[in-house]
Amino acid sequence: MGLPNIGVPGLIIILVIILILFGPRKLPEVGSAIGKTLAEFKKSARDILEDEEVKETPKKTDIS
Repeated sequence: MGLPNIGVPGLIIILVIILILFGPRKLPEVGSAIGKTLAEFKKSARDILEDEEVKETPKKTDIS
């Protein structure tokens, strides 16, 4: 069981509950905060993956 099993009616009910809890005036602020949080999470995950790739690639040493 997981999120894909919710379906359209479930999503509508969740959105209505969120609208009741926060009200229409706060809803844009909540959406903006969630969007910023997701963007920061994606950026952090991308940085971690790039760091792992750098650690895995062998470094070439120059012998002079």
